Amino acid sequence: MGAEAVVVDHGAGNLGSVVRALARQGAEVELTSDPGRVAAAKRLVLPGDGHFGEAMRALRERGLETPLRSALDSGARLLGICVGLQMLFDGSDEAPGVRGLGLLPGRVRRFGGELRVPHIGWNQLEEFGEASLFRGIPEGGYAYFLHSFYADPAEGRHWLAATEYGARFASAAGNGRVFGIQFHPEKSGRLGARVLSNFLGLDREED
Repeated sequence: MGAEAVVVDHGAGNLGSVVRALARQGAEVELTSDPGRVAAAKRLVLPGDGHFGEAMRALRERGLETPLRSALDSGARLLGICVGLQMLFDGSDEAPGVRGLGLLPGRVRRFGGELRVPHIGWNQLEEFGEASLFRGIPEGGYAYFLHSFYADPAEGRHWLAATEYGARFASAAGNGRVFGIQFHPEKSGRLGARVLSNFLGLDREED
C-alpha cells in the first residue's frame, strides 16, 4: 500500500509541520522530491512559504512540475497550502516574470492601501463554496494566516472560502480535484485538522 499523502518537497515551506499535521489525522505520509513518487501519488500536498518566484523555480529545478501534472491527469487530488495555494494560479505580482502552475485561472496580488502587511494572525473563514473541504466546519471559524499576497481567482465558482482583510479575498480556492488554502492548517487548531481530515477523506471515498 502506498502513502496516503505525498508531500511534495520542493525545498520551500514548513514541510515538517505539515507532515506531522497529516500524520495526526491517521494518514501514512511520504515527504519526497522523487519525480517518480510524485507522479504515482493519489493524494498530493504542496506546501510553501516565502517567495512565490523562488518556490516555482525550485519546483521546476527539481523536475517536479511535470510529475505533478501527470499525477493529476491520472486522477490524483492536490492540496496547496499558503504559497502552495498561490502556485496553483497563473502568476503573482510578487514575481511578475515567473509563470505559476495555471491550474486555477487568476492571479496573486499584494495587499494594498494602508493595510499592515503581512496579514498575520487569526481571521475568519466565510462564504464556503465546495462544501466537501469544509464539511463539519461552521462558517465564521477562525484560521491562522501569515501572508502578504492573496489569490484572486478569475472565476467566482473557484472561490471555496472568503476572508476579510481590508477587502474580501479568497482564503480557499479550488476546481475539481485541485484545492488550495491560504491559511496554515497545521497552526489552525481543530479547524485546520478538520480541513486536512476532509481532504484525506475525499480520497478514501474513491480508493
